[in-house]
Amino acid sequence: MEDIKIKLKKFAEDRNWEQFHSPKNLVMALSGEVGELTEIFQWLTEEQSKLENLDPKTLSRTKEELADVFLYILRLADKLNVDLISEAHKKIEINEDKYPIDLAKNNAIKYNLRDE
Repeated sequence: MEDIKIKLKKFAEDRNWEQFHSPKNLVMALSGEVGELTEIFQWLTEEQSKLENLDPKTLSRTKEELADVFLYILRLADKLNVDLISEAHKKIEINEDKYPIDLAKNNAIKYNLRDE
């Protein structure tokens, strides 16, 4: 990931785009890319959205949009000095506590473990 971060930074610097890559602007651009990814799947059924049912053109577009989302996330993390791997591990631990197996297994309904 470090190589990609370096390439992204150089890409922006070579074009004098650093001035535009504030966290706010990167989040807005990320949101747009997530919208483009969403659009691909918007009207597909659950079954149509599965890998084995995607046509090559749709899969290619999906890969491209996923890459865009990933690159914006990586750029934002770099700007905010966030170690995504470390934070992902922490988040998985939080989710393991938040959704214990005995309460969450086979259950897609969100619930809150705390009494509020």
